[in-house]
Amino acid sequence: MGPSGSGKTTLLTTLGGLLPPAAGRVLAGGVPLDEQPELRAGLALVFQSYGLLSLLTAAENVEVALRAAGREPAEAMRLAAETMERVRVSKFAGHLVEELSGGQQQRVAVARALALRPKVLLADEPTAEQDATHRAVVLDELLAVTDEGTTLVIATHDPEVAERCDRVIELRDVARRRSRSGT
Repeated sequence: MGPSGSGKTTLLTTLGGLLPPAAGRVLAGGVPLDEQPELRAGLALVFQSYGLLSLLTAAENVEVALRAAGREPAEAMRLAAETMERVRVSKFAGHLVEELSGGQQQRVAVARALALRPKVLLADEPTAEQDATHRAVVLDELLAVTDEGTTLVIATHDPEVAERCDRVIELRDVARRRSRSGT
């Protein structure tokens, strides 16, 4: 948890192996992340900017991630439909991404991550574009994966979201520390 600019997105993208750390290494179980391709394969991210493909429909955005993970077409379609229903975007399945509101796009991105059934799910501000009703739906679905053994890391500036999490780590004054140290 932390305010804008505190390093939440940088931390998540580093944990996800998409950004190298400025110093040190990212370890999982004492082993560098880059030496554990199986761990990275079991990782899903919900990007703050959604990361959806604009030329695809909402359903195709979920399905393409499942196909890339090795799922058969029929199974990808079934899982996409199930997870889109869970986050209340199934009625937009055939719509192109650009036809969706920001909140709807965000829920499609959450559905894509949930459909993968990852071992680790990193979510960057996954409720920022949601109204109160949909924020509760998204948060309920994200928190439910922990009951299935998934590790969930949520970056947020929303105290109500943080309140529902088991553990909260606050990031503060990262920019100020960086400027004082000269790096």
